[in-house]
Amino acid sequence: MASSRSSNVSTDKSDETSRKSSKKDINNKAELVMKSRKNANDVFDLLEYLQADKEKDVACAVNACNKLFCVLLERGDLFVGQLPTEEEMLSGSYSAEEKYRIFMHHRYNSCKDLLLELISHESFQVKESALVTLMKFVSMEGQFPLLPVDGEEHYNFPRELLRAVVDQLLSEKEDMALLISRFQEFLEMEDVRYYVMGSVSNNVGRVMDKAKGAVLPVYQNNVFLLTSSITMPSQESELSNFLVKQAAKQEEWKAGKLKEHKRVFERMWLIFLKHKLPSNMYKKILVILHDSILPHMSKPTLMIDFLTAAYEVGGAISLLALNGLFVLIHQHNLDYPDFYKKLYSLLEPSVFHVKYRARFFHLANLFLSSSHLPVYLVAAFAKRLSRLALTAPPAALLMILPFVCNLIRRHPACRVLIHRPSAEEPCNDPYLMEVDDPAQCHAMESSLWELQTLQKHYHPDVAKAAMAINKPLSEEEDDISELLELSTYELFERGLKQKENQAVPLEFEVATQLLQGSGGLLGAHFSLE
Repeated sequence: MASSRSSNVSTDKSDETSRKSSKKDINNKAELVMKSRKNANDVFDLLEYLQADKEKDVACAVNACNKLFCVLLERGDLFVGQLPTEEEMLSGSYSAEEKYRIFMHHRYNSCKDLLLELISHESFQVKESALVTLMKFVSMEGQFPLLPVDGEEHYNFPRELLRAVVDQLLSEKEDMALLISRFQEFLEMEDVRYYVMGSVSNNVGRVMDKAKGAVLPVYQNNVFLLTSSITMPSQESELSNFLVKQAAKQEEWKAGKLKEHKRVFERMWLIFLKHKLPSNMYKKILVILHDSILPHMSKPTLMIDFLTAAYEVGGAISLLALNGLFVLIHQHNLDYPDFYKKLYSLLEPSVFHVKYRARFFHLANLFLSSSHLPVYLVAAFAKRLSRLALTAPPAALLMILPFVCNLIRRHPACRVLIHRPSAEEPCNDPYLMEVDDPAQCHAMESSLWELQTLQKHYHPDVAKAAMAINKPLSEEEDDISELLELSTYELFERGLKQKENQAVPLEFEVATQLLQGSGGLLGAHFSLE
C-alpha cells in the first residue's frame, strides 16, 4: 500500500512538473518570436499547442497567442492589403521585410482559425479564453487595419472576423448558452452590436434555407439567446460606447446611427421569425415582444405573420399572440378584424383549469375594456362565459360572475340579457354555443339564465355573487384583480376563517326528557288515543 501511495504522489508531481514546463515553454516561445525575427518559426510550436490534448496547455497557448499577435499588430509586423499566398510570396519579388510580414500574417490567420474551432472545445475555460482573444483581435484589427479602409460604409471595422465569431456561437449541434452569456458584455458596444445583428441575419438566412423548413431546436435556441441579449438604445445620444474608435467622421458611420441600428434590428428579427420555430420558443419570444422588440422596429405591423402563426400553436401561446396583436392594433393602427373572433374561440371549458388562467382573464379584461365595441360582440362574450360558468369550479366562478357584470356595466345595451322575460326558459335558448363567430351565435337574442341558475349553487359565495343581477347594477365596476389568482385551496382557507354568528339549523331536536316532546320515544312509537 505504501508503495502504491508513493507511486501516486510521484505521478502527481510528474504531471505538475510537466505542466509547469509546458507553460514555461509556451511563454518562452512567444517571447522569442516577439524578441527577434530569427525565431519566427517558433510560432508553429505555439499553434501546435493550440491543438494539444491537455486543457491547461491549450489555455496557456491561447493567452500566449493573444499577447504575441497583439504585439505584432501594434508593431505593424503583419502584411497590410490583399494577402498573397505563400507560394506567391516565394516566387514573387518581395523584399525580406515583406516576406516576413506575409509569413506572420498567414500564421495569424491560422491562429484565428484554430481559436474559432476552440469555441466548440469541451472545456468552458478554453471556450471563454478563445472568445475573449478573438474579440481582442477584433479590437486590435480595428485600430491597426489589415485591409484598406472602406470609407463608404464600414470604415475600418473587421466585420469578417466578427462574423466568423458569430457563426461559431450559433452552433447547430451544441448549446452555447453560457458562452453567449459571456459574449453579452461585447454587445453593449454599439459597433459590435450593429455588425453582430447583420451577421445573425446572414447566418439565419443561410442555415434555415439549407434546412428547407425543418425545425432546428438547438440552433434556433442559440439564435434566440443571442438576439434576445441585444439591448437596443432608445436615443441617438446613447450611441457612445464603441469597441473601435474611428479616426474621423465617426458621426457618419452607419454603426453610429440609431436609424441604421433599428433597420438591421428589424431585419434580424423578421428573418429569424419567418421560419417555423420550436413550440416552446414562441412563448419566450411573445413574452419579450411588446417591451424588447416592437418598440425598436420601424414597421411593427410586419410582425403580423409571426403572431398569426403563433396563434395557431394553441393554449397560452395563442393568448400571448393575441396580446401582441392587441398592441399592434392600439399602438400602431393595425387593422385586424379577426382579433375578437380568435379571442372568442379561446373560451373553452379548459380555460378555467390551466395555469395561465389569471393571465388569460387579465388580458381578456383589457381587450374588452373599450366602450366602443359592438353590442353583439360584448353580448357574445358575456353569454359564452355564462354558459361555461355552469361547469366551472367555484374559484373560477367568483371571478367570472363579476367579470360578466362588468361587461354589462360598460355596455348598458346588454342589460336586456338580464331582464328579458324569457330568461326562465333555457330550453328555448337561441344561443349557438358551437358557433365560433360571435356575430353568428345569436347571443343578443338570448338571456343570461345561467346566472339565475347559479343563484342556487352549492357554494354560498358563488350563490351570493350570482344574486348581483337581481338588483340594478351600479355604475362602478367590480375590481377583479384580487380574484384572478384565487385558487380552490384559498377558497377553503377563506371559508374556514369566516365566523358565522347565525344559529346553524340542525337535523334533530335536543331532547330534554326521555318520554316527552314531539321528538321523544313515546310520541314516535305510541298513539295517545
